[in-house]
Amino acid sequence: MILVDSSVWIDFFRGTSTPQTERLDSLLGIEPLAIGDLILTEVLQGFNSERDFNQARKLLATLDMLHVGGADVAVQAARNFRTLRQRGITIRKTIDTLIATRCIESDLALLYSDRDFDPFVEHLGLRSALEDY
Repeated sequence: MILVDSSVWIDFFRGTSTPQTERLDSLLGIEPLAIGDLILTEVLQGFNSERDFNQARKLLATLDMLHVGGADVAVQAARNFRTLRQRGITIRKTIDTLIATRCIESDLALLYSDRDFDPFVEHLGLRSALEDY
């Protein structure tokens, strides 16, 4: 299963063509995709019109819903953040640390375009769904 990050969904809904949105487009309806509860919030809060909000919500409701957090993931996310910080890398958003950690712990590939995930791939074993392509 592939978890799709908000960075890709936002570009997708804006109609921005990137390698990640093209990969997403090729996967929809073919591969099992998941969205995290926190990712769902990030994506939906960006819509201005009620119509667009509802259309996106309906599409996203067809995906498997993944609960990103929980006590075990939170503790491991803090460990991962500290490990990267000891290597001189500071992740800008806590939510990205939680998402990456959830993927690592559950052996899920992540489709993303946010550079904060790159250190998780390079140093902690996060699988990129774009590289698996």
